[in-house]
Amino acid sequence: MENYLYQFFWFALFFIIVFIVYFFLLRHKLKRKKEKNIGEISYLIRKFKLDVKKLNYWKMIIPISLINAFIISFVATVIMIFPVDMIWQLLIGFVFLFFLIYAIYEIYGRHLEKKYGKDR
Repeated sequence: MENYLYQFFWFALFFIIVFIVYFFLLRHKLKRKKEKNIGEISYLIRKFKLDVKKLNYWKMIIPISLINAFIISFVATVIMIFPVDMIWQLLIGFVFLFFLIYAIYEIYGRHLEKKYGKDR
């Protein structure tokens, strides 16, 4: 039981750190550049055909920061749990990383499509 609490503590700590860093990086990027070319938002716009005029980039910073912080923290926590060689940890990490990126951004994109789709 103590091992689970230890892992959860490191997950939560890493999540908070990554969220804060990513949030301020995205915020800084939006402030400094006139063009809004955040990679995640550009991907969601192209894939789900979102109406750019309806999107509020400032409101999208928090969900994107939360998603990325969760993905990074979860993958880091999962690969630390497995007591295998580093090459296997990296392989497991890449598989989890790509799966989570695709799955979570797919869910978020469908939510945005319902809310800001071009058909609406």
